[in-house]
Amino acid sequence: MLTSHNPNQLTQGKEFNTTILLVEEDLDFGAAVKRALTQHNYSVDWVTDGAEAWVNLENTQYALAVFDWMLPGVTGLELCQRLREKDNPLPVLMLTAKDRVKDKVIGLDAGASDYLLKSCSMTELVARLQALQRRFGQCQLTQLTVGNLTLDYNSNTIKSQNQAFERQEIFLTHKEFHVLEYLMKHPNQIIAGDEIRDYLKKMNSESCSCVVATQIRALRQKLINSGCANPIETMQNSCYRFKISP
Repeated sequence: MLTSHNPNQLTQGKEFNTTILLVEEDLDFGAAVKRALTQHNYSVDWVTDGAEAWVNLENTQYALAVFDWMLPGVTGLELCQRLREKDNPLPVLMLTAKDRVKDKVIGLDAGASDYLLKSCSMTELVARLQALQRRFGQCQLTQLTVGNLTLDYNSNTIKSQNQAFERQEIFLTHKEFHVLEYLMKHPNQIIAGDEIRDYLKKMNSESCSCVVATQIRALRQKLINSGCANPIETMQNSCYRFKISP
């Protein structure tokens, strides 16, 4: 469930989603867009093809999306159509070199929220995205579901089904909650401990060199004690992964 609120604001311990999905195959242009968005305090998940983008869209909740029209495999146009067929209201900015009015109409009809030529400046691109935020409202997560686990922002709990198929509700500390939240927002990705520490600082949680490992151990123990499967893997070089089955 999503509710509306102002961008870049924290209230009562809840995080307001400022994560953007960028789908762009041109590496130079994609890097420039990601850099511009990061400088404006957005978190950016950048992928280069439509198939990978769709996996992200099915597993992660985003505030905004930027699609290149001409993608390999699944095009940006098809991504928009899939979203709208599933009644997903995610605001989408379509980027393309197509400058005919007819093409713009096609893009908007497919479900794009706005349409911008790739010849634009990064300043205009950021301004268009900020306008989309104001127009559609900033999404506040109340629940985040990945795999068999659901984080509940209202109760600071994680809900899961144990091995006996019984529903479990596990209460988490502030740090535990945000460590697990960050991992769940990046399923099947190898995440460095330093990235998680930076996220804890952003969430106003006290952070130190050992805090991530400590919270990971606590999370695993709570899942085990409740009879739930543990999806958190420890990788080499102080990295972690929240593993879910394909």
